[in-house]
Amino acid sequence: MGSPGVSLFRSTAASRRRAAEDEAAEQPPCALLQESAQGDVIRQTRSSAEPASGRISINFDNTVEAYRSKKNWELLRSLLVFKLCSLDFLVDKNKEIMDLSRKFLGQKLFEKLMKMTFYGQFVAGEDQESIKPLIQKNQAFGVGSVLDYSVEEDLTQEEAEKKEMESISALGIDQREKKFKAHRQFGDRRGGVISARTYFYADEAKCDQHMDTFIKCIKASGGASVDGFSAIKMTALGRPQFLLQFSEVLVKWKRFFKFLAAQQGKDDVDILEQKLELEHLQESLTQMGVGAKADIKNWFTGEKLGLSGTIDLLDWNSLINDRTKISNLLLVPNVETGHLEPLLSRFTDEEEKQMKRMLQRLDVLAKHALENGVRLMVDAEQTYFQPAISRLTLEMQRLYNQEKPIIFNTYQCYLKEAYDNVSVDVELSRREGWFFGAKLVRGAYMYQERSRAAEIGYEDPINPDYEATNRMYHKCLEYILLEIEHNRKANVMVASHNEDTVKFTLEKMNEMGLRPSENKVYFGQLLGMCDQISFPLGQAGFPVYKYVPYGPVNEVIPYLSRRAQENRGFMKGSQRERALLGQELKRRLFKGQLLYQPV
Repeated sequence: MGSPGVSLFRSTAASRRRAAEDEAAEQPPCALLQESAQGDVIRQTRSSAEPASGRISINFDNTVEAYRSKKNWELLRSLLVFKLCSLDFLVDKNKEIMDLSRKFLGQKLFEKLMKMTFYGQFVAGEDQESIKPLIQKNQAFGVGSVLDYSVEEDLTQEEAEKKEMESISALGIDQREKKFKAHRQFGDRRGGVISARTYFYADEAKCDQHMDTFIKCIKASGGASVDGFSAIKMTALGRPQFLLQFSEVLVKWKRFFKFLAAQQGKDDVDILEQKLELEHLQESLTQMGVGAKADIKNWFTGEKLGLSGTIDLLDWNSLINDRTKISNLLLVPNVETGHLEPLLSRFTDEEEKQMKRMLQRLDVLAKHALENGVRLMVDAEQTYFQPAISRLTLEMQRLYNQEKPIIFNTYQCYLKEAYDNVSVDVELSRREGWFFGAKLVRGAYMYQERSRAAEIGYEDPINPDYEATNRMYHKCLEYILLEIEHNRKANVMVASHNEDTVKFTLEKMNEMGLRPSENKVYFGQLLGMCDQISFPLGQAGFPVYKYVPYGPVNEVIPYLSRRAQENRGFMKGSQRERALLGQELKRRLFKGQLLYQPV
């Protein structure tokens, strides 16, 4: 099912890639602060030379550097908002309180109040023009932007569930595994999600509208900042049913490979070390009744396949790319039932057209990103969509990351299989010679994923605890950093508010001699949060970015309302940030800087 679309995606994009890539140019970071041999901090312009030592240490307790870009009233706003967001009553009743405030104050005064508080803290502005001053100010202090148009439909739970089920049932329900079926109880995909927008399918016209919105976001990023990013979500661009079905195909295909590896006694080694002996593999497939021996032998012929006498996971995955007609007939054993099942289900002509339109929208967005000098960040989503999202993003990277990193995939490190996913994709980029681009996050869907797995009855995909997730994050990060050290074609964004993770990254960069001005390791935090990490990094010459939501006040309120509830744990734990804000305000007061203006 996924393969015809992948082939189409390659053919529609390849003819456009070269011309657009030639026009895009990389830009250096905005400013550089480095430590001299005596330890003094010296500000330099982007034209300055690299430091002789190459070793940089950042002081995250330095409130002067952290809040240099902020006026006093902005520090006071941050203190107020963080305090309010830590109060359970206000967070639980935030929607009712905002509705009451709107009725009491009227629309204009309500919008003004929101811009002075929550909206002003976490949202850059209403449209492409109004966000420019903030983006340009942040950029002047070394902090770039990942633009995200954060309008979210204000649906009730019942409306969201109805939309989700209609978009799935329209294509019919077959004998898919539990994880890859739509369930009304979890039809409202917004529940328990941290800082992520959610899209629900209506029709193809709505998907075109989402594409147009993303294009405007890309153009705004190109026009308002240097070397910026723009974020997109795959579920906004097509019927989520396709992602469900394609994800199941990919999971079954990978599981089949592991099943065959176990038969050859290779199930206790790392995923990339599992290599199937070709002759043994052909015998096994024939005995299972998967196909005739002559046909099976033909699957493993070609320029690369089978030349070494073994097949690894990357070779195995490539069969879905180019052997679609064979794969349509391919049967794989269901590990649970022991019966053979078709790997792929057939689409109607209309369903096939809808899938192709989804991939064409991706191609259009990648083309606009190239033309505007913007990098495209594909957000991660739920695990029952993610295999397909990652695979399609990989296809985009193979096409558009030939000369430099344009497309970035997102890896959620709270997943048990995060390291396998990262290492396999890095290895593919290494073999094929394109630029690997990754954003590492801890994850946004933990509560939803866990409750869904428990209720429906499949294995919990999430690491058992926060410490395990931290270890996974650092393991994936170190793997990519080692790849950067040995092959400068890899790139990673460390998207984390965890100060220890940032320090871990800096220490590894120092050990490996990775300079911030190489623009291979980026850092990312949400707008309005963790400025004590973002701005010292930016002013020290590291590529650091704020994830910048924008959109009209009324249309962003649902986003803000949900974020307040889902980020309450983080806000309660923001005592350190509140302490630093208070410390800087006191310092300015004692220094007589009551009318402090950023320079």
